[in-house]
Amino acid sequence: MSGSPQEVQSIVREHQVQVRWSDFDRYGHMMNANYIEIAQEARLLFAKETFFSKGIEFASYVRHLTVDFRAPITGSDIVALKVETEIVAMGETSFTTRQRIFDQHGNVSCVVDCVQVTVDMKTGRPRPVTEEEHAILLNGHA
Repeated sequence: MSGSPQEVQSIVREHQVQVRWSDFDRYGHMMNANYIEIAQEARLLFAKETFFSKGIEFASYVRHLTVDFRAPITGSDIVALKVETEIVAMGETSFTTRQRIFDQHGNVSCVVDCVQVTVDMKTGRPRPVTEEEHAILLNGHA
């Protein structure tokens, strides 16, 4: 892998993320900061099912977020939102997820791109993405 991130295609993972009443403002709109929390919850579910459930230690820190708000999510009867997560770029020590958050009608409401850096937990420093991690991130298995 070269030092600069390369565009890649991965499988798309889908998660249902629970919403809380506090995610919405008094007008019934999801507050902007909570889209980022919904995306983070989906990334944690992704890590649990692809790494932690298999006993694989994996740590990454968020380096950069880009958030594209496309349409507000409104409604008092929403219990969970669908979030699709895929890997769209891989670098030597980083990867980028793209997450689409859907409203209750199936429309994309927000797109979050998140650059994450893999970290050595003993040193707290960036480290290369291993071949096994690369395969898991792209294909769901090594």
